[in-house]
Amino acid sequence: MRINKFIAESGVASRRASDRLIMDGHVKINGKIAELGQEVDIHSDHVTVNGKTVSLVKKYDYYIMNKPKGYVCTVKDDKGRKTVIDLLPPNMKRIFPVGRLDYDTEGLLILTNDGDLTYKLTHPKNEVPKTYLVKTEKPVSDEDLAKLRSGVVIDGVKTKKCNVRLLETHKNGSKLHVTISEGRNRQIRKMFEAVNNCVDFLKRIKIGDLVLSGLDRGQVRQLSQNEIDYLLNL
Repeated sequence: MRINKFIAESGVASRRASDRLIMDGHVKINGKIAELGQEVDIHSDHVTVNGKTVSLVKKYDYYIMNKPKGYVCTVKDDKGRKTVIDLLPPNMKRIFPVGRLDYDTEGLLILTNDGDLTYKLTHPKNEVPKTYLVKTEKPVSDEDLAKLRSGVVIDGVKTKKCNVRLLETHKNGSKLHVTISEGRNRQIRKMFEAVNNCVDFLKRIKIGDLVLSGLDRGQVRQLSQNEIDYLLNL
């Protein structure tokens, strides 16, 4: 098993975060600093992260959170900001957030120690749809809707076609549902900037058909078995 997958399956971090741990020299295999892509014998090799022994998780845990604004989606923040892990009950098993919602965005966030599920939900090739409630600073015109749906250029690359549904509009802005499958950095905000508008409020409300409901801001609950099965079979 590759070392980044081993770390992810040990519940330490996602595969991407595991790659960073490896590149920064925090991971050792049998006492030697690990390299990206290195293979691990899960039966005989001894793996440590920051000096602590890690091993494969035998049973995975799955949670859903209604992330509030003002928290970052990471296990630890080097700028000292509050993280979503701070919202979890004490003595909970080690889990990590799946993907990212930026500091000013709220809504549906999955947390788990299942590295394979994390990879499935976050890798661009899998194109898992994610739906957001968006409120804009100015009204969104029909022309802007057409541009957003067909793709706009952000960071020099055109976005893929997406579903944009106008819910209401008035002189102080519009309310929309936007469904994307790419998940580029601050993508929704940058899409509206590309049509000369700004996002006042952004909340993720769905991942695939998994809906955020019944949770106040900052609350977390375990996923039901049906919800887990749905995500595993995406």
